[in-house]
Amino acid sequence: MTAQSARRERGAPGTASALDVTPLTPSLVKAVFRDVTPMHVSRPAAWAAASVTRTVLTEIIDGARRAAAEEARKKLVPGDLLSAIDRNVEVEVGTKWYDHSPTFRGLTGVLYDAEGVVVPSRERRGPRRPSAVAGAHRFEAGVRKLLRSRGARAVPALVRDLDGIASVFLTDLARDAAMVVREGGIKRFGTVHLVTPGEPAAPPLLKDPVLSLSTRNGDRRTIGRDDVLAATTIQLFGNVRQRALTAAREAAGHPGTRAVPCTSHGA
Repeated sequence: MTAQSARRERGAPGTASALDVTPLTPSLVKAVFRDVTPMHVSRPAAWAAASVTRTVLTEIIDGARRAAAEEARKKLVPGDLLSAIDRNVEVEVGTKWYDHSPTFRGLTGVLYDAEGVVVPSRERRGPRRPSAVAGAHRFEAGVRKLLRSRGARAVPALVRDLDGIASVFLTDLARDAAMVVREGGIKRFGTVHLVTPGEPAAPPLLKDPVLSLSTRNGDRRTIGRDDVLAATTIQLFGNVRQRALTAAREAAGHPGTRAVPCTSHGA
């Protein structure tokens, strides 16, 4: 196979892997982080955050594709997004977006104020200021690129929802990464070990991502790659979390990322 034909094969619709497509650039990722924290964001950290967000979006899109295929449709609609999340709770992310989208209307429950009065959804959005929701349009080009790489087409309403989910998820990821830096690791989570009565406790699982990223070394001014990985363990769980962590670690060595090897905690 020639190099040219190999490139064509990799670029064929629906065959591109997660690492072949980078819908979020480091500059866009850093812009989102700047909305959350004044801390410096290293380039490996930006690539890791882009990779994690890409993995989540890919899981959602693939789930929506399966839902559409069951109805013999090629174009994705908002109902396919709901089906994807309903079938896989691991991809239920970016939930702050749900109050802003007609797709999720009626599914987020009733919110009451301190006096027990129902709060209309339009009032849940808070003050008008720069936010993940207001900046969701920044993700449209990347979302469309990722959809094409998965061999999918979508109506504008679904693209809008994926924009919003990606923006809110990445903003939450940035906020948790900043928290990890400030607190020197993941302090809010403990670990649980199941022990059979009468038997000695099993040694801790050193390869568990939460345990391995629970503490950090380095300055408190820079968000590094491992800080983003630690934030990922907070935002995600299950198989999606493991795939996101694996892809983020591999992204540093992928030619498309142009990242440099990390010599410290990830900064």
